[in-house]
Amino acid sequence: MLSVELVPDAAVDAAVRADWARLDAAGLPHAGRNPSPSNRPHLTLAVRDHLDIAALAGVQELLPLPLHLGGIVLFRHSRRVVVARQVVVSAALLRLHHEIAERLGAPEPRYANTGRDRWTPHVTLARSVPIERLGEVLQTVAAPEVEGAATGLRVWDAAAKIVTTLA
Repeated sequence: MLSVELVPDAAVDAAVRADWARLDAAGLPHAGRNPSPSNRPHLTLAVRDHLDIAALAGVQELLPLPLHLGGIVLFRHSRRVVVARQVVVSAALLRLHHEIAERLGAPEPRYANTGRDRWTPHVTLARSVPIERLGEVLQTVAAPEVEGAATGLRVWDAAAKIVTTLA
């Protein structure tokens, strides 16, 4: 699996890491638990089983772009929930997403939620939260609105555990 990800500026990164730290202090699941340097707050734009990184040449010219974290968004999977910060869609963000989707083509069905007009921009705070603990997680995160920018672009190769920085 390969994902194309936007990397936020220091203000957005710090706000997300602060919520990760609050969740950690409360003994709750959070996306910051992975100690790898590649694990950082990000916004996934596309996921594919295979992609040609060369197809993305030049998209970094669309950066930086404004990034606004809004409230909490939840994605339920059976008895578990992904808790994330909603990223408010701007014209610039939508243009970047459409450009990447156009260049990479349609995603495989299991990644359809990253396809054009099916994508929900978000930054993950916690994955696999048991539904019974959702209230605790929601009471623990501060989730202030944050204005910042997307300043970087990268491709994460989950199988090889390699980050390729594009911008």
